[in-house]
Amino acid sequence: MSHASDLGTLPTPALVLDTQRLDRNLERLSERMARLGVTLRPHMKTAKSIDVARRVFPGGTGPITVSTLAEADYFAEHGFTDMTYAVGVAPHTAERAMRLRKSGVDIKLLLDTVAQAEFLGEAGRAAGVTPSALIEIDCDGHRGGLRVEAPQLLEVAAALASHGVALAGILTHAGESYALHTPDALEAAAENERAMAVAAAERLRAAGYECPIVSVGSTPTAHFATRLDGVTEMRAGVYMFFDLVMHGVGVCSTDDIALSVVSTVIGAKPEKGWIMIDAGWMALSRDRGTAAQRVDQGYGLVCDLSGRLYPDLIVAGANQEHGTLAIRSGSSAALPDLPVGAKVRILPNHACATGAQHERYQVVTGADGAVSAEWPRIRGW
Repeated sequence: MSHASDLGTLPTPALVLDTQRLDRNLERLSERMARLGVTLRPHMKTAKSIDVARRVFPGGTGPITVSTLAEADYFAEHGFTDMTYAVGVAPHTAERAMRLRKSGVDIKLLLDTVAQAEFLGEAGRAAGVTPSALIEIDCDGHRGGLRVEAPQLLEVAAALASHGVALAGILTHAGESYALHTPDALEAAAENERAMAVAAAERLRAAGYECPIVSVGSTPTAHFATRLDGVTEMRAGVYMFFDLVMHGVGVCSTDDIALSVVSTVIGAKPEKGWIMIDAGWMALSRDRGTAAQRVDQGYGLVCDLSGRLYPDLIVAGANQEHGTLAIRSGSSAALPDLPVGAKVRILPNHACATGAQHERYQVVTGADGAVSAEWPRIRGW
């Protein structure tokens, strides 16, 4: 959809996506995975947009990861048939997923318990299809999944077989990599993720189970893995846009961040060193993911409309529909002269959380500020 305007005339707050940065980010990881010899199965949970997916797969469609059944339905409607739902399956999601499978979508579900294998098998029988599942492996204690050595690994595999569910393989996610910030530590996390995934697959194979898919993935480990022997696919999502958390981890520069929120100055308190804007946590999200990092970016870094950062200017506070700009504590930078009505761009802490606050992207290319299109986003569950 064409949209003749520019960033300076947009009603605010507005979510902006720079396709020049997006395409560069996509190419970077695509080339890296090709060199390492694995399939990239991009996670669409950050973008939630068919228009972004078309940049990822310019030739048509490809393998994707989704985080909600709403995404699965949406991308299926747009012709995607190879997807992994990378959240533990529940009875109601099993039933919805089996309807998709019956329609011809190869959707692989995630589980780590015998109970899930049982109700997934029941959902498959009710729909007249054979479900396909990945067993989740815990590689670093970050969240769900089974440890490689856990007896439950073989118990779940046996339950899948006895309940008529195809074992597609194993899946793991090195979520603890988000807490790291040095190349050596990130490389070690990537190697641990790889080794744990491969060990789990080998244990299943040694017990007589086929384990075709060995799926790993997080944006930090995807960019710092030096080898992926034994792995079949890599999943990552936020790499498309990047954000300040990824910058703090050391995966990207601020010039790689493709997502921003345009906001308008609505007041000031000079005696406090504050500038007020119309983007609060409803527009930026409540995510404070940089607070635990070496540099706390508040609720986001502040740029001018061309994307140039104001020195040490952050969104220091956020109410529901108000944000407060201030100079970072300890800095000698001067508060910029931003009168009421001036517009700024905010780089987000967490692209997934900020994107989720908005219904559409205002699409720009580079720093010229011309809005060339509006791209809708899928929301809900």
